[in-house]
Amino acid sequence: MKLSKDEPYFYPHDYDKPLGILDRILLGRDLVRADFHRRMFDQDFAVLFRSAHRSNENKLFDIISNDTELVGRLLGSVNSSYRSSTVDVSIRQLVEEIAQFLIQVGKAFYFLYEDVENNKVVISSFSSFGVFRVLGTLIQWLPKRTRSHWDQGDEKYPREIRILDRDKVMSFKMLDGLGTILSRQNKVLADLDQYHSLEMDFYVQPSYENPNPTSHFSSEVWTRIQEYVLFRATRETGWNARKSGTTKYSDFFICHRFIRFRRNQVILRDYILKQLGSELTRVGRAYKSDFSVEVIANSNLPSVAELNELETKLSREEVGFSEIFDYCFER
Repeated sequence: MKLSKDEPYFYPHDYDKPLGILDRILLGRDLVRADFHRRMFDQDFAVLFRSAHRSNENKLFDIISNDTELVGRLLGSVNSSYRSSTVDVSIRQLVEEIAQFLIQVGKAFYFLYEDVENNKVVISSFSSFGVFRVLGTLIQWLPKRTRSHWDQGDEKYPREIRILDRDKVMSFKMLDGLGTILSRQNKVLADLDQYHSLEMDFYVQPSYENPNPTSHFSSEVWTRIQEYVLFRATRETGWNARKSGTTKYSDFFICHRFIRFRRNQVILRDYILKQLGSELTRVGRAYKSDFSVEVIANSNLPSVAELNELETKLSREEVGFSEIFDYCFER
């Protein structure tokens, strides 16, 4: 086994299979893969900013800092899947990307390194796979792996523990209360996905002795039970499982769900922004000892207080359904 102090390994899934016993023990939770309902929820919940805010015209964040130039230098070089033109756009894209990681695995990591050639700082995400904190030290566990090269033979690497430089790593975690809610929900979603396609197994299969068997299994009841379990499981998050267009549920029910779902998204957004300001402050002090920055969502974005007020008005029948839909979708 190799022990080194190095930058993160950015290709964590090219490990040799099958994994060793020790690797499976340490990485077992990271190997879980989302299925149908879980993937849908993860996609929907990660959309923190609606279509009205995907243009560059609206400024969405207020930045409070004692060095705006350093803020621009840090956030202007975020290595994301989009080309950012402004700090505001960089923040939005970064928050959305962090949200995806937190919803899927509960943590997110970014590495800050110097691009000496272009004289700039680059912030790039790396997988949380195998990343642990041990006695305040951040380590990355790497199983044995093989990398293929088109111009030469395969290159084999031993199992490795990398000690990461905390001053160059930005880490984010899921809000504890929200994480508990998602964990409870996702366990039920996993069970639903496990049995989702087993409907045909409940029918009596024809045989030579009984070519036309009678089945007492009801597909309608099976579907109704699954929907009931799904909506019970998603009660705390407010996710409608993309069934808002059905006539089975009242507009009142759907609107309450929309508000709850949007409020959870706003809570997650604000928690990410709080962590972002804290992490940027910490890594930025390598360039300026008294550096500080805080990132806050401005009035162009929805707030928890506004959503609470909207929910109260809905319960008093003081607001229309269309007004709620407009607020939840357009803001």
